[in-house]
Amino acid sequence: MTDHQTVPLQATLRWQGDAGGHLLLLDQTRLPGEVVDLPCHTVEEVWQAIKRLAVRGAPAIGCAAAYGVCLSNPDLDSALKACDYLATSRPTAVNLFWALHRMRQVAKQAAGSPTFADQLLEAALAIHAEDRQMCAAIGRHGADLFADLPEGSNFLTHCNAGALATGGDGTALSVIFEIARRGLRPHVWVDETRPLLQGARLTAWELQQRGIDCTLICDSMAAKVMQEGRVQAVVTGADRIAANGDSANKIGTYGVAVLAAAHKIPFTIAAPTSTFDLELATGEEIPIEERAKEEITHGLQTSTAPAGVSVYNPAFDVTPASLIRAIITDRGVIDPISTKSVHRFLAT
Repeated sequence: MTDHQTVPLQATLRWQGDAGGHLLLLDQTRLPGEVVDLPCHTVEEVWQAIKRLAVRGAPAIGCAAAYGVCLSNPDLDSALKACDYLATSRPTAVNLFWALHRMRQVAKQAAGSPTFADQLLEAALAIHAEDRQMCAAIGRHGADLFADLPEGSNFLTHCNAGALATGGDGTALSVIFEIARRGLRPHVWVDETRPLLQGARLTAWELQQRGIDCTLICDSMAAKVMQEGRVQAVVTGADRIAANGDSANKIGTYGVAVLAAAHKIPFTIAAPTSTFDLELATGEEIPIEERAKEEITHGLQTSTAPAGVSVYNPAFDVTPASLIRAIITDRGVIDPISTKSVHRFLAT
């Protein structure tokens, strides 16, 4: 059996050097065909990397943005301008704004200090280290939640919520990796995740790298495998969770949740506590990013739609809390899910 604890993945992001160094990102637009690092020496390069999905996944975006602030000129004004600029890269993932808020606070406290740049880098490294720890904790709590499932159980996931989406082992996939480490041989149905195929390009690649048994399916096949009784649980990530538990994730997640409910399959979300946005009462307030029409009309670098056709391309949808069996976090599992239970859980 593959030792799931020792199979390495190239780091999704890492800082090279001291405070005068630069950020290296694993360019996810090149996967799975090429494993290539993308060096970022400027704030603008980090912004572009986030915008074009060279780095993606809410926690990883937050870590990348924190490092991006370190690439600004070493003074308060430049750091604050970098925070404002990086905040415009993508609107939905709340971890981006959470990380930038922390970097703003550190910059203000360190203003005028001869170690200003060092303190910025120390804060970014701390955000990255905390994310690794949160991923590991999510994995443990998730594996405990599914402890009653038999060996060889089948999970379904949507988009990519693994090491590629975080600073650690992932959110949803961290649960799978921990179940595998416990010797329970999970099998994963991997939704391809249209239109950018993060499931096919990234999740399937990660699972293969870790020796996890998986099967790739088109998004439209999820209902079929559920109907056949071949899915015991669904676990996905989230990019922002409102105060009542409504969760925004990659487009198509809501449809998977509806299907899971119809087939009486537990649908769960795995996300760090930094993904909660308690300022938003419900998911209706979550801003949904709309992306370029070419992602649909030319998704495979060739025209797959008639010229001039109207296109609607929201990058995310919101799954209402009523369809979510439990939210797996770094602090434990929220179940049942309500505004009251979310607030009480996060206050502890």
